[in-house]
Amino acid sequence: MTGRSCSARAPCPGINALLLGYRLYRSGLVPRIIPAIGLAGAPLLLGAWMVMFGVFDRSSVWAVIALGPIFVWELSLGVRLAIKGFRPLPSTTGRVDATQDRRGAALRR
Repeated sequence: MTGRSCSARAPCPGINALLLGYRLYRSGLVPRIIPAIGLAGAPLLLGAWMVMFGVFDRSSVWAVIALGPIFVWELSLGVRLAIKGFRPLPSTTGRVDATQDRRGAALRR
């Protein structure tokens, strides 16, 4: 593998964590604390990309601190989805009320 192809893919896990965490937080398919941990850890994961540039060592305390929230997020999300799955949305269960928006809040008239 060349250094160029490796460095081009290095921020992908952090970007993926930001996108997935944002979508899960907005949709409410899982408890809000789980994607909040991912959203807090994704910038730290992107910051851990500095290991490639020699800012700090791979086995330093900063690298472990940066990867801790992502580890907790991925573990909790995987366990939650394996045990309970997603929360059902009203639109998928057929219980949609015309006086409510997509999150179930009453519309103002």
